[in-house]
Amino acid sequence: MADNAISNALEFLRAHHRGVLATLRADGSSQLSPVVAGVDGDGRVVISATEDRAKTKNVRARPSAAYCGFSDGFFGAWVQVEGPVEVIALPEAVEGLVALYRSIAGEHPDWDDYRAAMVRDRRCLIAITPERAVAVGLD
Repeated sequence: MADNAISNALEFLRAHHRGVLATLRADGSSQLSPVVAGVDGDGRVVISATEDRAKTKNVRARPSAAYCGFSDGFFGAWVQVEGPVEVIALPEAVEGLVALYRSIAGEHPDWDDYRAAMVRDRRCLIAITPERAVAVGLD
């Protein structure tokens, strides 16, 4: 049952990229960030972030997160996935960032420029491995 919920959630997230990432601050309170996300080839929910953001610092210190993804219309179907998090830093993150861009927006007009921008902006990938999922309204 749980595997089916995770599979359904990932299928939804492959087509719907807007959502909210929830991480935990040092004091245990929630920190929420509106983000875009995709699903990588390993079935992880991946989010592009910069090294200096609170969400990145939070998951480095407490490597668990929840992500709620919803349709562009906001109301209607939505999913939540939760699980452990890995932060993939540069230079390893570059090709994952390219794959994320492609899954969300298609081809970029200048991949060399895009890769250079990812390095310049100190981008990383936050990768959530779903262990729990809830899917609402997918029927």
